[in-house]
Amino acid sequence: MRISTTWLRDYLKLDIPADELAEKIERTAVEVDGVIRPSEGLKKVVVGHVLTCEPHPDSDHLHVCQVDVGEAEPLQIVCGAPNVAAGEKVIVALPNSWIGGHTKIKKSKMRGVPSNGMLCALDELGFDEKLVPKEVADGIFILPDDATPGDPVFSYLGMDDEIIDMSVTPNRGDMLSMNGTAHELAAIYDQQPMMSKVDLHEDAATMAADELSVEVTADEHDVPMYKMRLIKNVTIKPSPLWLQIRIWNAGMRPINNVVDATNYILMQYGQPLHAFDFDQLNDGQINVRLAKAGEHLTTLDGEDRELLASDLLICSGDQPICLAGTMGGLATEVTDQTTTIALEGAVFDAVKIRKTAHNHDLHSEASMRYERGIDHGMTATALDAAAAMIAELGDGQVASGMVSGRDEDVQPTTVTIDLARINHVLGTELSLDTVSDIFKRLDFPTVVADETFTVTVPSRRWDIHIPADLIEEIARLYGYDNLPATLPTGQPTIGKLNETQQVIRDSRKLMESAGLTQAISYSLTTETKAKAFALHASDVTKLDFPMSSERTTLRLSLVSGLLDDLAYNNARKEHNVALYEEGRVFYSQPEQVRPKEIEHIAGAITGSMVQKSWGVAEQPVDFFQIKGIVAGYLKSLALQDAVSYVATADHPEMHPGRTADIYVGDQLVGFVGEVHPTTAKAYKIRETYVFELDLTALIALPKARQQYQPISKFPSITRDVAMLIDDDVTNATVVALINKKGGAHLRQVQLFDVYNGSHVPAGKKSLAYTLTYQDQNATLVDDDVTTAFEKVLTALTDELGAEIR
Repeated sequence: MRISTTWLRDYLKLDIPADELAEKIERTAVEVDGVIRPSEGLKKVVVGHVLTCEPHPDSDHLHVCQVDVGEAEPLQIVCGAPNVAAGEKVIVALPNSWIGGHTKIKKSKMRGVPSNGMLCALDELGFDEKLVPKEVADGIFILPDDATPGDPVFSYLGMDDEIIDMSVTPNRGDMLSMNGTAHELAAIYDQQPMMSKVDLHEDAATMAADELSVEVTADEHDVPMYKMRLIKNVTIKPSPLWLQIRIWNAGMRPINNVVDATNYILMQYGQPLHAFDFDQLNDGQINVRLAKAGEHLTTLDGEDRELLASDLLICSGDQPICLAGTMGGLATEVTDQTTTIALEGAVFDAVKIRKTAHNHDLHSEASMRYERGIDHGMTATALDAAAAMIAELGDGQVASGMVSGRDEDVQPTTVTIDLARINHVLGTELSLDTVSDIFKRLDFPTVVADETFTVTVPSRRWDIHIPADLIEEIARLYGYDNLPATLPTGQPTIGKLNETQQVIRDSRKLMESAGLTQAISYSLTTETKAKAFALHASDVTKLDFPMSSERTTLRLSLVSGLLDDLAYNNARKEHNVALYEEGRVFYSQPEQVRPKEIEHIAGAITGSMVQKSWGVAEQPVDFFQIKGIVAGYLKSLALQDAVSYVATADHPEMHPGRTADIYVGDQLVGFVGEVHPTTAKAYKIRETYVFELDLTALIALPKARQQYQPISKFPSITRDVAMLIDDDVTNATVVALINKKGGAHLRQVQLFDVYNGSHVPAGKKSLAYTLTYQDQNATLVDDDVTTAFEKVLTALTDELGAEIR
């Protein structure tokens, strides 16, 4: 909301610098984005009077003008604007002046003819092109006849104004109007605002109800109030300059006297209005109803829109003519041929308007105010004020009477609160007189009895309903800086991380120490990607109003986001990438109201983790490398139950021969393996290995006690064994059997060779292991090791059918 300080001074006596005023508003009411000074940076831009205007001798569109700028001699300026003519008062940038865009104007020649300055359009002074009136959009701006040549032009264009740009919060919709802002500042500075009175003159010879009929079939909750007025014999023409200035300083484009009047009242009262060309209505009939699915309406922006069943419509007969509270229809637009205006003032449900604006991407000044709420008690007044203004500016007559489709009995809210409660919440010792004075400044009628305040809140402050709201108002106006500061009492607690937080933090350190870089990806993705790589079966959670088609569904896995990150890096020639992410996934079941948030940790590696250098070649990552990272991480968690890896083909996005599910005891906690080539191709990535673990489940699993064990001072003994064994016997099976039969002093079993080439029978493979024995308390005797080793060989032969080589 842009607030003109010049306009504000129509209400209040504010001899205060704009920056100080903005700071006070931000400290007490709402956030302020800044103070706009339209003339800032502009110099030597003055009023000029075109004395003569002759065609350029060497151009079919340029003109050579002699312009009086208040100096002894007129300036010769070459101008290409189509609307320049002798006798006009224009904007002149003198030689060595500065105009919009920090552009300096110098003397020059245009096709051989000297030009000593420039005749300016509004956008050349820095005006947004969207705010320039259409009638001068392609030419220079014509100043009023009473402009004095040589005077600085800024006061004629309202550029000497200072505009406070407020960012109004949803709960303070009352400040989306000049009246509301004036009331707020009057309370802050303890003044009585001077509100303008509506001077409406009705034509007794014409009754609006005789020509206009209004019916509201929509629910009363959706349309609590709907009123109309009729203005006849209106002449459509440009608005006077003072009105155009107030419109464009408020951030809107001047259109014509009727539309500008409705926008002016919108800014003044915060009440959206809409003007229809009465002659385009069907026998003067207006009907307010919900749209029928599949209906169409061409709005004022020229777009044909398919309507939804939730849209509120203004219809004439049964023909849609306006999206209620959002945008009017093109068929009933006010044009130069319009002579009779049907003017609408209404109250619409905020939720309905918000949904319509979102669904059709039509966020207007009107919809913004309906979404935040408007003063129901001021609708009729704003309608009268707009009708009077249109009649005055358009030389028309207001028909007698207001036609109501639905009316609302608007009553002020009464809130009771006692002084003790106020002081208890604020920690103050305010007196009755102080609090009463604050309510008086707010213009809230108050009755005081036994230190209890009965406060009548006018309809313009619809955000106040309960005692807590009044306490907030007292705190604001008393001054947050004046509230006493106290330290909390009680036994302090030492801040520390809980178990889950500590594991998450340690997990990040471990992943980074393993060579992976942290990535943070979106929790929202497409439905297809959300379902991919899911560890457990789950429904997906979709957003009703997603930001885009790429962010519609909450993820079930972290891997898909990491693959997007890999694809981003690969597209930029980064082929050796190792990433991990710790974050939440969202499981949902039909009976659940909200999805369940589960902490996961995942990694993705493509290319090589060993950087190429002299004497060191790159080694592409493989299954065992990423499995080693996972195994090391799980070991750090000190899980009580054994970790096992089971080959699986249950993950369609993963390579069926190079993927394993990870179990702790009997509980599935994750998976590790290679991304399926088809999936990798879809993501536009190279061969990639990934893992994902359910961190919430891992944290909940029982942990083993970790105790320090000194390194043995006694030497170790190793034994090697090579065997032929069936292809279907896994390394894990062999190692488990060796550990089981190896005795108390077996410390490590290490596979150092696998061979199934020539000289090995079909269906067989050769495995070779090193077994390490060590005693913590004494030097091992060779006979003891040999005895234990022989038991291992016997078990391998008897239980696995191995042939010892």
